[in-house]
Amino acid sequence: MADSQELGRRWIRRFHPAADSDVTVVCFPHAGGSASYFQPLSARLTPRAEVLALQYPGRQDRRSEPPLTSVDALVDGIVEVLRGQTDRPMVFFGHSMGGTLAFETARRMEGELGGRLLGLVVSGRRSPGSPRREATVHLRDDAGIIAETRKLQGTASTLLDDEDVVRMIVPVLRADYTAVERYAYRPGPALSCPLHVYTGDADPQVRGDEARGWAEHTRADFRIRTFSGGHFYLAERGEEVIAALREDLAGFQERARTGADR
Repeated sequence: MADSQELGRRWIRRFHPAADSDVTVVCFPHAGGSASYFQPLSARLTPRAEVLALQYPGRQDRRSEPPLTSVDALVDGIVEVLRGQTDRPMVFFGHSMGGTLAFETARRMEGELGGRLLGLVVSGRRSPGSPRREATVHLRDDAGIIAETRKLQGTASTLLDDEDVVRMIVPVLRADYTAVERYAYRPGPALSCPLHVYTGDADPQVRGDEARGWAEHTRADFRIRTFSGGHFYLAERGEEVIAALREDLAGFQERARTGADR
């Protein structure tokens, strides 16, 4: 088994180390995404918080590794690497597929963290209790997967016109879609930490009722923030998202200090 330092080098990117910060934000990328997606967010939250951006296998500097094709396998790796990485309080932030991974990691780790998981922020992801029938993207040919990516505007169109780029990212996209489309929620206790949902008002992936469904998965504070934009509203409304995260981080920390059960 790999030691913690080796796991950290493989799975975690600290773009702006902040040893004196009092909270760690762990960022979980979307399907086809990589740790570098959160580099701007890291720059803006530092030194208020230290951001750990997860790098899943199969992309960027891990492209020689086969991508994982199940949520359970991804969460297994994430849980292993997060253990022992920091003694600071943590907040999980996941976008799209990353929202599911952040939620399942929170369920797995909340007990052992002993109150250090201050909050979970799920972005651009419908609740586990509201699956859709059209979970077939991973079965499409390469052109179909690229068409879906274009529709969601997760990657610049000019990049998707580059055949070399397409050959590099399609296996990762197919693996990620396989993982998230085959994911089956297993009922269990609600989280004890607050759960906040961020969503774009024009996101075809998340209806209002699907966002509200997350309320069932926490016994603490629940809140929905709606931004103008589509599935990748994060890129369109970066300043608003940063302001919301700063406010939520402060609220999570205040709740932990006062022991409030809201």
